[in-house]
Amino acid sequence: MTEQEHAQAIAKLNDQHRALPGVGWVVTPGLRAMGEHTLVQAMAAVKAFSDFSEDNDPYGERDFGAFEIDGQRMFWKIDYYDLNLAMASPDAADPAVTRRVLTLMLAEEY
Repeated sequence: MTEQEHAQAIAKLNDQHRALPGVGWVVTPGLRAMGEHTLVQAMAAVKAFSDFSEDNDPYGERDFGAFEIDGQRMFWKIDYYDLNLAMASPDAADPAVTRRVLTLMLAEEY
């Protein structure tokens, strides 16, 4: 698999992960404190996010995004862990050895 094919495989898995709000997602306390309505909007924004560019996606893995809701800047980031969530995944393109964790946060919590 070429480097580009590897990145494309990771991006596809990341897109699938973003499509399932709540499964393997972590929401920071600051965002939770903004209330259920804002949280629902933020989760929908992550799910719909498509504004990938060289600036926010230099490796083509679609693992980070930033957006605003009601003037509040928010980030989401996907990290790749081994199946025990103890260390980094040996291969983020292989779902058999990778658990994805998406963190949704206020920009100020980064």
